[in-house]
This record gives sequence, structure tokens and C-alpha cells, in this order.
Amino acid sequence: MKASILVLAGDGVGPEVTAEGTRVLRAVGTKFGHTFSLRDGLLGGIAIDRMGTALPAETLAMARASDAILLGAVGGPKWDDPMADVRPEQGLLAIRRELGLYANLRPVTIHPKLVGASTLRPEVLKGVDLLVVRELIGGIYFGEKTRAPDRASDLCVYTSDEVRRVVRRACELARGRRKKLTSVDKANVLESSRLWRRITEELVRKEYPDLQLEHVLVDACAMYLARRPASFDVIVTENMFGDILTDEASVLAGSMGLLPSASLGDGPRGLYEPIHGSAPDIAGRGIANPYATILSVAMLLRYSLGLEKEAAAVESAVSRAIDRGVLTADVAPPGAPAVTTVQAGQAVVEAL
Repeated sequence: MKASILVLAGDGVGPEVTAEGTRVLRAVGTKFGHTFSLRDGLLGGIAIDRMGTALPAETLAMARASDAILLGAVGGPKWDDPMADVRPEQGLLAIRRELGLYANLRPVTIHPKLVGASTLRPEVLKGVDLLVVRELIGGIYFGEKTRAPDRASDLCVYTSDEVRRVVRRACELARGRRKKLTSVDKANVLESSRLWRRITEELVRKEYPDLQLEHVLVDACAMYLARRPASFDVIVTENMFGDILTDEASVLAGSMGLLPSASLGDGPRGLYEPIHGSAPDIAGRGIANPYATILSVAMLLRYSLGLEKEAAAVESAVSRAIDRGVLTADVAPPGAPAVTTVQAGQAVVEAL
């Protein structure tokens, strides 16, 4: 097949990990006979420096003309002033909103070789295989904001349609897994959560009666992720809760450098990125873990291009590289040699 893919390397370690992601994409194209046209665009801090805006119009136009987008990371100390009018994160939020990417999929599994990289006991991690579906373009991150010298506010708003579409996506995914859906909210306090819970119950009862549905308050969910993570199958939740819970869930896998994500809308186009951020403290040192980006490439192949065999091949290649002990510093055992970003990417290509 032929596909057009926009690469937004972004800031910090973004260029380093996306270089390995695109290398794997090219290897997949060669192995399976596909032609992937890769184009580069600007987003985040680098876009602010060069264009004066976090999301240039040219980048958005290229994104709309692409079959999929591969993103590295945005942000860094250079642009950290919270009072600045233009910040890198604005570009990320804007491209999600402009492309209608309302469902963020974040899978969490534990590779047997990396159980020791987690701070949790091995018995707690046994059987962990969960998927968080985070609503991505609503809630407090996108609500009306005010700021005065002695007062500030951020409005959290959800409509029934916004809740229904992301919960429906989570239900479809749960049907293909173990048929258990956990909806996370704060319905004992927040009106937006009470709406979320009511819409979820109505939707599951009417359209997905074969699913087992449970409601869990967000604070309890945070505790259960640390105490009994294997009890979860698919978790669906609102924007801010999902952001926080998935960062916590990275502890299960041992490192943020292992966790991919897919941001999807109603069509096949999606945006794919590691969850780890720009990691400015290690940027330019060649030691960032590229596995999350490469696994995001696998999700790109699966969800945007419909190439399941190729996606599975990439995931298997990452697993085999880890089995061989090709580990970057974030997951290498104490005292064991760690590989570079490039060496980890090369190991995946060789495994393919």
C-alpha cells in the first residue's frame, strides 16, 4: 500500500526517538512491500522559535492531508514560562482539537524481562494487560479559562455527545478483549462526572449489554492501579483523569519509555506518540528509550493503515529486542550495560 505520514519530531528527545520510529517504518515498508511517504513538520517549541506559533498553519494543512501523524514530544525549559502567551502544549492541544481526535488509547502490558524495572512487587504485576481510553478534546484542558492577580479558574465542561462517543469507542475495544469496562469519574463531587456516569450506564445498557461495567472513583482507581492492576481490562475516563492515571500506570511497565499511545477520531487518521514527553534532562545525549515510539508506530500501522500483520511484527520485534537484553538506561538492571537510542532502534530493525 501507499501511505502519507507526517512526522512531527518536536522538542527534547522527540527528534531522537522519532528517528528510530521512522527507521522502523521504512524497514516495515521494505519487508512487506509498502511505500510510506514521510514528511516533516513543526509543532511545539521548535515551531514557536521558527514560526512564532506552536501549531503553524502549514503543519495543520499537512496533517489533514496525511494518512497518519507520528509525534515525538513537545515542550522544555526554554518555553516553560506559565505566563507566556504562546506555549508548546498549545500546539498539541490544538492539533488534537482541529483533527477531532477525541479518543486517546494507551495500552499497558508488562514484558516478563522488565518486571524488575517496576517499583511494584512481581506478584502485583502478574497478568497486567490493560487499555486506558482517555477522552482527549474536552474537559478542563479545553474549558474557558480566566486569570487575574488573585483569582483564576478553569471550566470543566462535557456534553452528552462527547461522553457517548468516547465511551462507545471504549466499549467496542472492550468487546474485542475481556469484555470488562471500568468507567472512572468523580461523581461524588463533580456534576460533569455525574453526567459522565449516567451517559455511560445508559449506553452500555442499551448497546453493550454483553459487557461487564463498573464505576470507580478516580482516587480509588489510582490506588487500585498500584494494588491490583491486573483486575482492569479497559478503563475509560475524562481528559485530566486519564492524563494522570496513565502516567501512574507507566510505573507498572517500568518506564514511560515503554508506553505508546494512539489518538483517534471518527475516521482512520490518527496521531501516534509516546506518552513520555520531551525529557529535556536527557535530550541530545542519545540515551532516550525509543521503544514507546516504535510501539506507537505499531499502533499507527494497525489503526490508521489497517496493517495488522505489520503491526504485530513490530510489536514482536520490540519484544525480541527486549528479550535479548537490548535495554536503554531507564530499564536496564543496576550495573548492567545500557544501549543507546540508535542501538535499540537497530535491534528492532534486525528483529524485523
